[in-house]
Amino acid sequence: MNEGIEVDVRCSWACRRFEAWVGSGRVPGFGGFSFSERGRSPSLYVGERVGGAIGERRVAHPFDGPGPSSLQPMSSSGTRLVMVGGGNMGAALLGGMLAAGWCESAEVAVVEVLAGRRDQLVAQFAGVTITDTVVPADAALIAVKPNDVAGATTAAVAGGARRVLSIAAGVSIASLEAAAAQATSDPVAVVRAMPNTPALVGEGAAAIAGGTATGEDDLAWAEGILGSVGRVVRVPEYQLDAVTGLAGSGPAYLFLVAEALIDAGVLAGLARPVAEALVSQLFVGSSKLLAERGDPAALRAMVTSPGGTTAAGLRQLETGGVRAAFLEAVMAATERSRELG
Repeated sequence: MNEGIEVDVRCSWACRRFEAWVGSGRVPGFGGFSFSERGRSPSLYVGERVGGAIGERRVAHPFDGPGPSSLQPMSSSGTRLVMVGGGNMGAALLGGMLAAGWCESAEVAVVEVLAGRRDQLVAQFAGVTITDTVVPADAALIAVKPNDVAGATTAAVAGGARRVLSIAAGVSIASLEAAAAQATSDPVAVVRAMPNTPALVGEGAAAIAGGTATGEDDLAWAEGILGSVGRVVRVPEYQLDAVTGLAGSGPAYLFLVAEALIDAGVLAGLARPVAEALVSQLFVGSSKLLAERGDPAALRAMVTSPGGTTAAGLRQLETGGVRAAFLEAVMAATERSRELG
């Protein structure tokens, strides 16, 4: 291991509560895990404070935990799934799972380090355990920022999770499996997913890829979670960058089109509220037609009469290079995803 690695913990889930080591021998934010017997190094995250306030640079020691035996989870609670990260996407998935009957409230725990957000989740999800520490569970859903994924995965696996579903962008299966291996030598089924924001309203489009220890049952398990808020497809991991460029970034492309159409309606003489209502319903109706009938070219032809108004508008769009612009947008986003990954 490299010594003296600098870590910026401004966004680190594992270190956000590390304002100072506590004398009790427990790591803040990991209430169920104790320091190892090797001096004062915590068994899940090893580091010492160098700066002052949170957000300054700190220096991490090499990971020197002696192995799985040093990780001491809290007593088992029979939890079926622990969700690490209670942000918007995590909450959407939890709501979808509960509504679909995938699980009962008492079978799920949500780990959220922000007190204000915990209060919101408690009010939103009655009967669900909302905590700031990782609790033992059969499986884990990792819904934190990319920089926080490794620590969250290690903690969840140390607590007994043998299935891990990550929805963090740009974190590879190899990285997830490496984090799991810090906590156990047992096989851990890892699934990497790329969801999108329409999952917030139960209409998401997600893709999943499985790891080296992931079987059919594990993929079906992940599909059950993500399928509660939309549609799920399976792809090899190398295609997840393309999924990101198309479906992950795609909602932004469509919202940009919506903005432009609203502005065009105003330019044509409509009041803005009228244009907004028409465009909103235009997207709802058109997407429903596409979902039910498929074949967007045929649907476009249905609207396009020879020599008519739609043909004139489409000609202008083609002249302006709109189709090529979408192709380039998806390719640019795909390439950027590869760079970040």
